[in-house]
Amino acid sequence: MSWHPQYRSSKFRHVYGKVASKDKCYDCVPITRNVHDNHFCAVNPSFIAVVTECAGGGAFLVIPIKQTGKLDPHYPKVCGHKGNVLDIKWNPFNDFVIASCSEDATVKIWDIPNQLLKRNITTPKKELLGHARRVGLIEWHPTADNILFSSGYDYKIMIWNLDVKDAVISKPVKILDTHKDVVLSMSFNIDGSLLATACRDRKIRVIDPRAGTVLQEGSYKPHRVNKVLFLGNMKKLFSTGTSCWNNRQIALWDQNDLSVPLLEEDLDGSSGLLFPVYDSDTRMLYVVGKGDGNIRYYEISPEKPYLNYLMEYRSHSPQKGIGMMPKRGLDVAACEIFRFYKLIPTKSLIEPVSMIVPRRSESYQEDIYPLTAAAQPALTAQEWLSGVNKGPLLVSLRPGSEPVNSLPQLLEPEPLMKATDLSQQQGGEGRMSLEDKQKPREIEDARKRLTVEEKLPKNEQMCLSNGFGIFECPPPKTENELLQMYYRQQEEIRRLRELVIQRDVQIKQLELELRNLCMDRGNY
Repeated sequence: MSWHPQYRSSKFRHVYGKVASKDKCYDCVPITRNVHDNHFCAVNPSFIAVVTECAGGGAFLVIPIKQTGKLDPHYPKVCGHKGNVLDIKWNPFNDFVIASCSEDATVKIWDIPNQLLKRNITTPKKELLGHARRVGLIEWHPTADNILFSSGYDYKIMIWNLDVKDAVISKPVKILDTHKDVVLSMSFNIDGSLLATACRDRKIRVIDPRAGTVLQEGSYKPHRVNKVLFLGNMKKLFSTGTSCWNNRQIALWDQNDLSVPLLEEDLDGSSGLLFPVYDSDTRMLYVVGKGDGNIRYYEISPEKPYLNYLMEYRSHSPQKGIGMMPKRGLDVAACEIFRFYKLIPTKSLIEPVSMIVPRRSESYQEDIYPLTAAAQPALTAQEWLSGVNKGPLLVSLRPGSEPVNSLPQLLEPEPLMKATDLSQQQGGEGRMSLEDKQKPREIEDARKRLTVEEKLPKNEQMCLSNGFGIFECPPPKTENELLQMYYRQQEEIRRLRELVIQRDVQIKQLELELRNLCMDRGNY
């Protein structure tokens, strides 16, 4: 294990883990004893779901997030599977829909009522039948609505479109048959156009899920991979696994070159799995150990040394699984930037652990809460299946904020059309008479053809702010003000570009008039 003595200036350098008090924990929860390497827990701002022990089949509990304390031993379960439940995931765009997969080779979609459960839920909303063997992993698409991926022990990954009326779906829209062994981990890039997988054959693959083709494949013998993760939009992959000496190991990869890792590091000699969790908003990476109570966290940078160690949260209570609260469910007043839910089966306890940035001020801290993914899809299922890619809709965590389009799409450079192209179209005949001059209406039509149309939201039209001009406004203090300033500047740039094009056209016309006059004089 390497030593990390270097000092780095970072607003997250002093982040610490804070365990919730006993009355804020979930006690007497019969946590599953299954040895499958999964989280066994899924969390959203409304509910916490945890896989539990159940005789005669598989089941999981869905507990309202505010119902802390001791759990009633007769609390109702979601128990429609005939085999052990291996994975559960909440729909990122609907807090009342959850997916589960099981050893019975099925995937089920469940509707959860908006109140305390009074009886067991045994009938799913949808049932997905396609795998020949047990299903070990499921993942929702990060930006498209009602798209679900499932991976089974038949070595296949299936893509399901849930935007249909059928209660039983037996035919997936796509089957990815590119693996030769069991898939251990799946991860999407930020817009869901690429899928990274870790397989038991020790290979990492980057796949185009719609085409079904493997874009990159790498096998590095000194690193036996277990889990793989896309690091947001940084075009890098992070993996956890074991070294040749059975030490727990982490590695960082370039997604376009999986032959050799950019960085690899041995952590310790423990035997438990390492779960990587990445927060693309803060660029913080958390590594959670299964079978121990530690959570290491790092900060990712685009340049070397890439991985910057920050701190380690330590606990004597080993976790079997882990749940992560989405950013929209955090307590921004307490400067909470992440929250884990540790499953501790030895105590039948679910223990929340908040990652806190120490700040004295109780006001909203803009610098540690950039725009984050909203609970609204950016695409429909059909749009994504037809080949459209779009980043997630973003929202500010400031109370009362509305979702906005993602910044990466807004910041794309506009195509710049040259006025000379227009002049070539207008002056192709060489000589132009005075009667052939363009009228103002024709000039306006030409400008419209050459400029890029930008549709702005109604509430973000070009205007003056607090009596200042567009380029005289005081500096923006929030992400929303920055976005509005960006829109206004783009509109002003577009207006100036139109003016320049118009002037160029007028200059070209005057040049042609002078040429015509000179030629007419020469004829005399």
